Parts: sequence; structure tokens; C-alpha cells
Amino acid sequence: MADRTADSRPGALAAATGWADITARWMTEALAEHHPDAEISRVDLAMRDDGTNRRARFDLTYAAGSGPGTVFLKRAERAHAAVNLRNGTLFIEPDLFASRVPLPVDHPLMYRVVIDRPALDFTLVMEDVTRRGADPRDSTRPMTADQVAHGLRGLARLHSRYWGFSATTHPELAWMQTWEPTDGFSSGLRTFVPRGLERGVNVLPARVAAHSGDEVVDLWARYVGTLGRDPVTLLHGDAHIGNTYVLPGDQVGFLDWQVAHRGGWCQDVGYFLVGALTVEDRRQHERALIAEYRDALDLPEQARPSIDLAWLRYRASAAYGLAIWLSTLGTDGWQRHEISLALTERYAAAFADLDTPAALVGLSA
Repeated sequence: MADRTADSRPGALAAATGWADITARWMTEALAEHHPDAEISRVDLAMRDDGTNRRARFDLTYAAGSGPGTVFLKRAERAHAAVNLRNGTLFIEPDLFASRVPLPVDHPLMYRVVIDRPALDFTLVMEDVTRRGADPRDSTRPMTADQVAHGLRGLARLHSRYWGFSATTHPELAWMQTWEPTDGFSSGLRTFVPRGLERGVNVLPARVAAHSGDEVVDLWARYVGTLGRDPVTLLHGDAHIGNTYVLPGDQVGFLDWQVAHRGGWCQDVGYFLVGALTVEDRRQHERALIAEYRDALDLPEQARPSIDLAWLRYRASAAYGLAIWLSTLGTDGWQRHEISLALTERYAAAFADLDTPAALVGLSA
């Protein structure tokens, strides 16, 4: 991981303005902290995928020394930078990795972080986890219950490390935002959730289809409003299956930390668990998996949520995934239709099965 102050000073390794700027010299400097003897002679663009951020994989050839054969780069997308800045998410991932705080869950090694705040830009140079045998997943390739259990144990390690953290206990994360239902976020949901309800009508239980778009967003806002209550922890914040990979031995890692926040553990746990399993597997295994997560927390027993409270918070969490994926389903080009539809169906089924509105009332009592 890189020191963010070093990479923010004039004269430091500059943020690239395009993939053509990723030269052999630039990449040699980017890898120097981890591979000081490496000298790269050639950089070849192997893959690019430009969406809400720009992503690319590069093949590396070495004139001297050694290092990774490929690296993965992520950059800000100018068309979305202003929106991400307004939502407070533009620099979360680069700031998190630049802070060098330990993240005790599998994630890509970060070779270099370059931040250019005035230009609303950043460049992340990171490990290509597929070279460790990682299998990136999405909703069309759900996990098994055992794989989800591995992922929950990883989240428990992360959450335990930062349980109850604040600017006082972790000043290096004093900038980290606490989850709250911001106007910017909710206004986007109110625009696209109604269209998602129309497009997903064939997979929505009657208890979900009966809600208007505004009602879905209101429930989302009520749920997010509970995430700032103690105890809070460091959250991945966007732990849906599309931001995960499965390693040999069924260990699970997490990509894309752009929405990391300070908040309640159930945000990560519910969002991951419901989205990573088929509806039937979730129904069969969810109680045991919530108990698995709770037992994996490295905390005194009195600091852990009671099993009843854990189950209540989990039931409420479906409000988040339902609104997010109805909104995504209502957009064009953000995610493939089949991915959005599958996740909409899973969160909608959980919303109905778990009586999420009643759980939210229970949390307010």
C-alpha cells in the first residue's frame, strides 16, 4: 500500500490521464516499493472495462528483476467523478488503501495509490488476484453455503478489528464517513427504483410488488438510518457477490472498496449473504450462517450482538439490497440485465420471507 501524502505531493508519481500513459517507466516506479529491483521493459494492455470507474489489466515484461506478470489498474471515470464526489465515495477506496490500515480479509494487494484531488482523479495499481487462482463471481454464479460461511468469517475478522472504532481510537480513519441516508443517494434511488419495479415485476413477490418506488426508498432510508448506532465497525460497504472472488479451498475475498463506511455490521453481512446464495440455499442456511458470523467475531461474549438482535438486524438488511438492485435494474448500462434481475429476485424474496418492514419496526422499538 502507498503513502497517500507522498503520492499527493507535486513531483510524485503522476496520476495517469489515459491508458496510453501507462508506460514501462511509469509501471516500474509504481511497483518500486514492493519490487525495488524490477525494471519493466514492456507494458501491454490486455483488457479494459470502463464503467462507473475505468478498469484495465496489463501484462508486464521485465528487463531486470522480477515482479507480477500482470497487474490490475483502476481509475476514476470522468463522466461519473462529480456524482461520486457528491455522494462522498470518489476517494474512499484510494484513501483507505493509502492509510495502510490492516484489512484482515482477503483483498487484492495494493502496489501503488496515486491521488489527484484537484482533477477528481486517482489511479490504483493492484494485484491481479486471478494469478492466485481467484474465481471472480457474479449473481449468475452463486456461491455454496460453505463458501458464504468462509466469506462471513472473513467479514467477522474485519469487523472485530474495528469494532466500535472512532476518530479517537483510529485517527488514521478519522475521515471515514458513517452511513446515513443522504439526499444525493436517495434522490437517485427515487429516480430509478420505479422503473426497476416495472422491469422486475415477474420476479417480485406480491408483498414487494405492492410497494411503490417511494415506499421502497423510504424503507431503505429507515434501514440506513439505523447503521450509525453503536456498535459500529469498518464496513466494506458494497459486499454484493459481484465484488467477491473465491480462492482455492473456498476462501472468499472482497474487491472494490469504494463504498467503505463506518456503520453497523449487518450492512456487510446481510448484503453479502442474501446476494451470494440462491433463494432456496439462503432459506435453508441463513440462520446457521448468521450464527456462524456471530460466533466468528473475536469479541468478548458481552460485546457480541445477541442471537435475537443479530437475527432482527439481518432481517432488516434486505431493505438495502432490494432498493439498490431495483434501482440498478432500472438503469441502462450499469450492470447486465441478468445480473441485476437475479439480485433483485434474491433481495425481494428475502424482503418478503423475513418480513423486513416488521423488522424495521422492531429496530425502532
